[in-house]
Amino acid sequence: MRLLVTGGCGFIGSNFVRHVLGHFGPESITNVDALTYAGNPANLAGVPEEFGERYCFHRADIADAAAMEAVFARHQYFAVVNFAAESHVDRSIDSPENFIHTNVVGTSVLLNAARRHGVRRFLQVSTDEVYGSLGPEGRFTEESPLKPSSPYSASKTSADLLALAHFHTFGQEVIVTRCSNNYGPYQYPEKLIPLMITNALNDEPLPVYGDGLNVRDWIHVEDHCAAVFAALLDGKPGEVYHIGGDGELRNIDVVKLILAELGKPESLIHYVTDRPGHDRRYAIDSSKTQAALGWKPRHRPEQGIRETVAWYLKNREWWEPLRRKK
Repeated sequence: MRLLVTGGCGFIGSNFVRHVLGHFGPESITNVDALTYAGNPANLAGVPEEFGERYCFHRADIADAAAMEAVFARHQYFAVVNFAAESHVDRSIDSPENFIHTNVVGTSVLLNAARRHGVRRFLQVSTDEVYGSLGPEGRFTEESPLKPSSPYSASKTSADLLALAHFHTFGQEVIVTRCSNNYGPYQYPEKLIPLMITNALNDEPLPVYGDGLNVRDWIHVEDHCAAVFAALLDGKPGEVYHIGGDGELRNIDVVKLILAELGKPESLIHYVTDRPGHDRRYAIDSSKTQAALGWKPRHRPEQGIRETVAWYLKNREWWEPLRRKK
């Protein structure tokens, strides 16, 4: 079985490539990535040497129809797993057109190419941000109304709807997964957890939006990857599956946990003007996924974050060049 994984040099995509190749031989993966700022070949260091012909890489933009036609013509793929996305909310506020290009146009190009080439399955990797903000109680379910708050989440909502429309219109075996906030190894140091870790290690201020009381449901990237693979194999076409970590934490508590783990003072915390349209709380109900796919998260966020801190301590050679690029 050969998979076409897009965005496989990014944070979640690279962890998925490692997960599948390391646990599920003899599956093979073709990885397509445009290597924009967050696509880092170092995320897959050693993979070509370890897995040989089971892994190959093509640098290309998923919104480039001609380039995608060439990629799809190379192999007969069982499925496309679409991780490729512009994903940082702040950047979407500054340059929304980049998010439309990759997240909407790119998804459309992939869906059309997959249909023309007889690819059996198409898994669209999405986010709980498509639902907007929750109040203090309750969780998002797969039936919650879509209310995106940022250009990023609006572009992901559009891509999800395109994918599901291809199921209804063309009969493609489309599956959509929506996850909560990921953390773990190889996350680009603009996101909350790696930014706080790397700033603290350099004794730099830790910027916290607003009052820091925004709540997120945190899931370890390894748990997310396991759920995506389960959905790919056993999910029902046309369905949406939630992938959550059952780990709600306030942003400020995440920051303080990181500081305590590193032995750094809380005086490094620097409250900054809140992000426009900043959603107050996300929480995701993954009971459908757990029941239908036999999956459940293995990592608790407090311990998982401590393990992530340890990974960044051991891998300065990976993240220090990325900080210099910013």
